Amino acid sequence: MLYSRKIQKQLEKHIDSPEIIVLTGMRRVGKTTLYRAIYDKIPSENKIFLDIENPVTRKIFEETNYDTIVSNFKEFGINPAKKTYIFLDEIQAMPEISKIVKYLYDHYGFKFFLTGSSSYYMKNLFPESLAGRKFVFELYPLDFEEFLIFNGQKREFYHSFAEKDSGKSRLRHDLALGLYNEYLTFGGFPQVVLEPDPVRKKMHIEDIFKSYFEKDVQVMAGFREINLFRDLILLLMVRTGAKLDISRLASELGTSRETISSYIAFLESTFFISRVGPFTTSTDKAVSKAPKVYFCDTGILNSFTKIDEGAVFENAVFNAIKRRGDIRYFQRYSGKELDFVVSGEIGLEAKCRGCGKDLHHAHKISDMLGLKESYVLTREFNDAPGFIPAMELE
Repeated sequence: MLYSRKIQKQLEKHIDSPEIIVLTGMRRVGKTTLYRAIYDKIPSENKIFLDIENPVTRKIFEETNYDTIVSNFKEFGINPAKKTYIFLDEIQAMPEISKIVKYLYDHYGFKFFLTGSSSYYMKNLFPESLAGRKFVFELYPLDFEEFLIFNGQKREFYHSFAEKDSGKSRLRHDLALGLYNEYLTFGGFPQVVLEPDPVRKKMHIEDIFKSYFEKDVQVMAGFREINLFRDLILLLMVRTGAKLDISRLASELGTSRETISSYIAFLESTFFISRVGPFTTSTDKAVSKAPKVYFCDTGILNSFTKIDEGAVFENAVFNAIKRRGDIRYFQRYSGKELDFVVSGEIGLEAKCRGCGKDLHHAHKISDMLGLKESYVLTREFNDAPGFIPAMELE
């Protein structure tokens, strides 16, 4: 059974628009499945779906005369005189294809749907001449709303934090708590979510990690010190939610700051980690400019390291709110900290078991920063105003 993703309707609105549609995101988050669903909804037969990681497929595009590629398409039943839909999956496997896409777009008006697993390569793949001619979307592992749908449950979610606070229900919380704990443990990769056996879930997660190393790290990046890269990931995992100290990481791994910085930049560009910078005001500057680090999925965290449940929960909260705008953290010189500041307007504290002291802390710092709202996001239910169950984050 195929489950639709929340972004699908948004993408479908662009089926007949002229722009090139680019879908990025980490491997195994469901980009190909999503595009297959959109492909099947296009009523025209004048369409083709190609996997660029397949060496045989790449031969179609290995022509010095780009018009010959159009002739190659005819072998698949494509009539270039009609509206033509071309789906190209994992195009970072053939960087030179960007010039071909541009040529066919400009000269034949082909409608392209492209996917890629690295924002670094995708951003640098297309020339500036395509500016304004493409729309870029990102696909992530399942959020909790999608996780419920994949588990045969569907329910409405309030959008604003204020509505989530006022509309919370202990019964609603208790009914979903078991699934939310499973979500925290195994994460939101679709293949993992659809696997009922916990042992096989972990095997799938390990396979996702292996695939990332084999296809993104070793092939695309060509890093020679692969063991060093792996050890850095493990060190970052135990620092989830903590500030990055590049010099210390370099010292622990016996390498240079430049190497660590380049590895971290690659991890972020391939959607494996996210960095969250400090929030500053003109009156109260942050204690440092060091960013915090979070991972793409809590299942990966739990499978490869042993970290505090609070850090796993905080990571899950970050993944749930990162699409809401600019996300920062705040810390005073005194050490007092606010986990997240959303778009300079909302202060959020993530606590597995939030209490009145946590809420007072969030309110106090948010008021000092001039934020409009502040809440404590919790795993355990608290019916007092200001506490929002994290499972209500869509």
